[in-house]
Amino acid sequence: MDPSELLVIGDLIGVAVFAASGASAGVAKRLDMFGVVFVGFVAALGGGIFRDLVIDTAPLAFTDWRYPVTAAVASLLTFRFHPQLDKLRKSVLLLDAAGLALFTVTGTLKGLHAPLPAVGACLIGMLSAIGGGLGRDLLTAEIPAVLRHEIYALAALIGAVAVAGLVWLNLDSLPTLVGAAVIVFAIRVVALRRKWSAPVPRVG
Repeated sequence: MDPSELLVIGDLIGVAVFAASGASAGVAKRLDMFGVVFVGFVAALGGGIFRDLVIDTAPLAFTDWRYPVTAAVASLLTFRFHPQLDKLRKSVLLLDAAGLALFTVTGTLKGLHAPLPAVGACLIGMLSAIGGGLGRDLLTAEIPAVLRHEIYALAALIGAVAVAGLVWLNLDSLPTLVGAAVIVFAIRVVALRRKWSAPVPRVG
């Protein structure tokens, strides 16, 4: 399969996962169907729109019908088949970790193919990964995960550096890129379970 096709497939999986994450957050806040789908759209497409604007290309969310349709279908399915409300927070966190991992990989690869220098591509990968979650949290009146002392953006940055390193070493095959995504997912999930956090300033 052509590498560009694999990139699109990875992007669409990330869109679906982040849309489900956003929709789950909307359901937890008792939003109506439009609100749930809207939050799903922002979570799924916000980071990618930002990424595409920075690398000076038309956002795929507006030029490729598969992106908004994937976000809409994933959001509506989540609205229709969501689990009990007391289980939603865990679902949101796991889906968010998966979306973070996928968008870190695809965002970094798109930055490298732009082409941007490795440092710029890593920053684009991180920002495209955290952008959707940032929009979701703001719309659902939550303190964005990236602003809390959780390990969130750092996990994406580590994954982005790993992807850039794989490309530089010509080791960017599908298995190794999946491995990079798994690293991001694992860091985020383990950090949540073990309550790892970044340092915060002392008060008083």
